[in-house]
Amino acid sequence: MGTQVSSMKTSAYLAVRNCVFAAAGFSLLTLSAVTRAADQSYPVKPIRFIVPFPAGGNADAIARPLADKLNERWGQQVVIDNRGGAGGVIGESLTAQAAPDGYTILYVSISHAVNPSLYKKLPYDPIKDFEPVVLAVSVPNMLVVHQGVAARSVGELIEMAKARPGQLNYGSSGNGTSQHLAGELFKRRAGVDIVRVPYKGSALASVDFLAGRLEMMFDVITNCVRYVATGRVRALGITSTKRSSLFPNVPAIAETVPGYDLTGWQGILVPARTPPAIIKRLNEALVDILRSKDVRDKFMSIGADPVAGTPQEFKALIASEIIRWKDVMKQAGIEAE
Repeated sequence: MGTQVSSMKTSAYLAVRNCVFAAAGFSLLTLSAVTRAADQSYPVKPIRFIVPFPAGGNADAIARPLADKLNERWGQQVVIDNRGGAGGVIGESLTAQAAPDGYTILYVSISHAVNPSLYKKLPYDPIKDFEPVVLAVSVPNMLVVHQGVAARSVGELIEMAKARPGQLNYGSSGNGTSQHLAGELFKRRAGVDIVRVPYKGSALASVDFLAGRLEMMFDVITNCVRYVATGRVRALGITSTKRSSLFPNVPAIAETVPGYDLTGWQGILVPARTPPAIIKRLNEALVDILRSKDVRDKFMSIGADPVAGTPQEFKALIASEIIRWKDVMKQAGIEAE
């Protein structure tokens, strides 16, 4: 009798356990189906587009048209949120802490790969806390001098700097930005002593440069186009190894300074653990936008070359750039703060 009762209890236990497992399995399947449906309907509300640089700079010139195109495509507002400061760290930290649901996206530049070497401790991990979406554009910088500077070539500028060590200055936005790196790389490769004057954004630096309070800048080409075209500043060189199609008569700095190369880039990330389906939807939309004729023409007219591509390609670029700029900064003697 005892054995029969025990057997009955075991059977009842197994039946209950199977029901629980079946219910749990059904719940997981249901949750998975709901998640897939949510991912497919994305977006259903406004998207916050964090640009970790001040308004009016070169990042804005690329990010805002992309936001407008996403808005047109999806019928959902994509709101630019400028969070400048600390070379992009403030805005990137906000993104790393945001919900991984696709409703916070981040615009980054080359500083994303430089900051790990520039700061002893970051409030986020540049690899683990983000998922790449797309490499948007590649943007060279341009070495420009104020009209009050006599030099009319990179060679003449180097001669002037060597004759007046520590007297010529250049303006740049925050630490680790392409303007900063371009200037420090120039100092090292050309063997000159020029003084960096840091600003919170390139737009602020441009004001002092145009007023003659700065002698030179290694500014992003998108910021230089209108000033060079109107003759307000003089273009001496391009920071990439090749000349820009926008300014074919302006030589690459590398033509005078062998080994000099800085090509900036900008792209879009989302918080880690964002569903792959949402990343895929964002990537497909942005690739279509970047390859559209009107956007390509608009960006190329200000010196930015649309790239597009896959999240995996952008991830590989970020990883390689982190290593590259760590080596450059070490060689240039730029210490982490």
